[in-house]
Amino acid sequence: MSEVAQTSGNIATDAANPLLSVNNIEVIYNHVILVLKGVSLDVPLGGIVALLGANGAGKTTTLKAISNLLHAERGEVTKGSVLFEGEAVHSLTPNDLVRRGVIQVMEGRHCFEHLTVEENLLTGAYTRTGGRAAIQQDLEMVYEYFPRLRERRTSLAGYTSGGEQQMCAIGRALMARPKMILLDEPSMGLAPQLVEAIFETVKRLNEQEGVTFLLAEQNTNVALRYATYGYILENGRVVLDGDAKSLSENEDVKEFYLGLSSGARKSYRDVKNYKRRKRWLA
Repeated sequence: MSEVAQTSGNIATDAANPLLSVNNIEVIYNHVILVLKGVSLDVPLGGIVALLGANGAGKTTTLKAISNLLHAERGEVTKGSVLFEGEAVHSLTPNDLVRRGVIQVMEGRHCFEHLTVEENLLTGAYTRTGGRAAIQQDLEMVYEYFPRLRERRTSLAGYTSGGEQQMCAIGRALMARPKMILLDEPSMGLAPQLVEAIFETVKRLNEQEGVTFLLAEQNTNVALRYATYGYILENGRVVLDGDAKSLSENEDVKEFYLGLSSGARKSYRDVKNYKRRKRWLA
C-alpha cells in the first residue's frame, strides 16, 4: 500500500475537496419505500468519519448507496449524487468501484465459510494486476496488523471466532489496496476488548497506510473516540453533524446516544420535542 501510505503524512482534510461527497441522495426500495431523504455527507482524504444512529436509521443503506450494492436488494438512488475523487460514481458497478479504490466491509462479518482464512484474504485481491509478489507483500502486511489471522491462516473461516471473522473481512478488503473502506457495524456481536482492538487497528491503518474510513456504527461512544468527524442519522435523515469532540460533548448526544445525562432523565414528552427539534436541524 505504499502509494496510499505516501499520502498519510500529508493528509488533505480540506472540506472543499473531499475524497467522497454524498449530495442530497434519496433512496427508494421496491419503487415505493422511501428510506433515505436528502442525505449529504463529506469524507476527507485520510479521515475517519462515523455514521451514527440507532438500528434502522439508514446507516447501512447509506453505505450501500455509496458502494452501489443497492440493486441486489431492489433499491436505487433516485435523487442526488455520489462523487469519489470529484467524479460521479453512482452509475458504476460494484466491481468498477472496487477498482477505483472503494470497498465495503459488510455488516455481519461475511466470510466464505468453506475457505481457509488465507484463501478468504486472497479473494480480496481478485481485481489486482500487479503480480504475485505484490499480493504476497500485502498478505504479509495484513498478517502484521492481524497476527491472529496468521495463526489461523489454514483454518476454515466458518470455524473461527466472531472477532477473527471480522479481522478476516477487514483484511480481505485491504488486499484490494483500497483508498477508502466503508465499514459497517464493526462492533456488532463482539466483546468490548475485541471492539477496542478492531478500532485500534482501524486507527493504525488510517495513520500508517493512509486508508480513509467511513464507518457505520451503533456504538456511538467508541466510534466518536476514534473518528475525526461524525454524522447522526435518524429516520433516513442527517439530524446532526460535527467534529467528533463536539458531538461527544453535546448534551443531547450524551443523553440519547451515549446514555449519559447531566441532570434528571427526560420525560417522553421531552424526547418527542427533542426529536422534533432535531428534524428542524436537518
